[in-house]
Amino acid sequence: MSTADIETPLETSRSRRLKAETEGQHNSLDESIMAQNPFASRERYGRFVNVQHEFHRMIDALYSSPELGRLLPDLASRRRLGLIAQDLNDLGIAPIVNRDVAEFGRADADIDTPTALGWLYVAEGSNLGAAFLLKAAGKLGLSESFGARHLAAAPEGRALHWRKFTGALDTVNLSGPEEERAVAGARAAFSRVRELVSRLLQPAAGK
Repeated sequence: MSTADIETPLETSRSRRLKAETEGQHNSLDESIMAQNPFASRERYGRFVNVQHEFHRMIDALYSSPELGRLLPDLASRRRLGLIAQDLNDLGIAPIVNRDVAEFGRADADIDTPTALGWLYVAEGSNLGAAFLLKAAGKLGLSESFGARHLAAAPEGRALHWRKFTGALDTVNLSGPEEERAVAGARAAFSRVRELVSRLLQPAAGK
């Protein structure tokens, strides 16, 4: 019997379902980001980092949630908001913070676990494909230690880091309605990033 024989079947894996249910949104988001030439200059890249900052500010409470940490054991170490803030500081750019945007609550009682899992799926998945972004940032003189810290790979490598996350994600016990809330959470996360791209990354009219 091979390892594949005893792993969760692809068609029933939660992470695979989330991927299938959000693939269209994901592809559309990637296209919209790259259409704005975020690596054309440091100024353009700074706008991209501000998108990242606002998104991760919204979900930062999830990384310190005791309940989510119990389900996803290395969750706290995956927090990237601090790295993004350092990148903005390296670039000499102030973070753009929209106080009107709803955030996850600071207490576990305010966090719906299935919904949060969907948001975290999107946040963690973004780092899996960041190798290309890091290479593009390098052409602007940026690196894992200056301006592009949040794009760096984990010490064990991007693929293993992602597999550890999805492995834990796939073993969380959810009911049918909770599964639907996880999917809705992932869709909402992609929609929110798309909204941030439209507001923060697109150039001002006439530019």
